[in-house]
Amino acid sequence: MEKHPQVLLSSTYFGPIQYFARIASFRTVYIEKYEHYLKQSYRNRCEIMAANGKLSLVVPVKKPNGNKTLIKDILIDYDTDWQKIHLQSILSAYKNSAFFEHYFEDYFRLIKKKSKFLFDLNAEITGTVMRHLDLSGEILFTGKYAEEEDNFLDYRSLIHPKKDIEPDTNFDPPDYIQVFSDKHGFMPNLSILDLIFNAGPEAGYLLKRSLNID
Repeated sequence: MEKHPQVLLSSTYFGPIQYFARIASFRTVYIEKYEHYLKQSYRNRCEIMAANGKLSLVVPVKKPNGNKTLIKDILIDYDTDWQKIHLQSILSAYKNSAFFEHYFEDYFRLIKKKSKFLFDLNAEITGTVMRHLDLSGEILFTGKYAEEEDNFLDYRSLIHPKKDIEPDTNFDPPDYIQVFSDKHGFMPNLSILDLIFNAGPEAGYLLKRSLNID
């Protein structure tokens, strides 16, 4: 199935379904730890379906070294109560979903934990999602900035909320029942939270079906 034995991804905050489809389809997944932080990306935000449509939840951050700050050194900014906003938004959006009560407490604890670094929070979220979805791949972190010659299937820039650098022709977003689909229609490739709360144990199966690698 795999042309490449390992895939290279960015760090994400409750990344999109496309992101976790890559994790579900590879035995070894590397997450880039030494890139410069890229704003307006999934590194510090996720997209959910709320009552009024698509909603972005953004983790405010501090960059100790300005625009040259590495992702591993990005600090979470607690000057505003973003945790309360995120938790209330997730609760409002998914409290009526089929599997909300099965998973919410684990994510509640992670968001309330007050992690110092964004990268550490994201790593814990990714590990928890993998456990919930019963994904068995190995997650590793780069020891230096990964270059093209390192022979990764590189998706650090492709999976992005604002742009498609090139189409991901291998990814076909899965269909499933969403809480507000009768109001807004189906919204593909939202945060993995949307798939987990709505599809529950079937989420891992849907992920693996959504990505085909020859």
